[in-house]
Amino acid sequence: MNALLTASAAAGPLAAGWSLHTLLLRRRVERARRDPLTGLPGRDAFTTTARRRLRAPGGVVVLVDLDGFKQVNDAHGHAAGDEVLASAAKRLAVWSETRGGCAGRLGGDEFAATITCPAPSDLPFELDALHDALTSPVPFRGAELDVGASIGAFAVAGLPEPVLGPALRRADEAMYAAKRGGGGWHVADGPIPVMTTTNGRRTGRPGTNPRSGGSR
Repeated sequence: MNALLTASAAAGPLAAGWSLHTLLLRRRVERARRDPLTGLPGRDAFTTTARRRLRAPGGVVVLVDLDGFKQVNDAHGHAAGDEVLASAAKRLAVWSETRGGCAGRLGGDEFAATITCPAPSDLPFELDALHDALTSPVPFRGAELDVGASIGAFAVAGLPEPVLGPALRRADEAMYAAKRGGGGWHVADGPIPVMTTTNGRRTGRPGTNPRSGGSR
């Protein structure tokens, strides 16, 4: 009995140490899956979560590109640019998560999100809310920074099955339609065009190495 008690006492610290090691390792892996500036999931982590979220009825994929971001960087410096990115990420995350979705940073000033919007007639109002949030001035060192946003959206109900790659492709086309119109949002509909893509995006776009509806 004494030997058993001695062995148990010796194993206790070892088990505690291993549990702590496992916890720290899990935290390091989680940090590696997140963008260090914005705290949003990176492309791979977003893709994993988005695929699960799109299984819910009414799934919508959204792509966001900040307009005028380079001008902010050039005029106010990289710290101001970082503040704009962090603010946009937080606003997008709140918008998507309160609508049953998730958000991620694809790279640069481009972001992606999913939401659940069972009633198609509600989508314009949801995109209005997102655009208003993203284009609200960003406080920075006593000043206010202004950026625009081009938003593309695609409802996966337009697909035979909710596949993320084709949905991202349509949202990408819609985003560029919004950008050509001077910003705001655009909803893609109709058949998916045939084009060369990588990771669901047109070749040459950021993120290819490893956007009818209302507009505003």
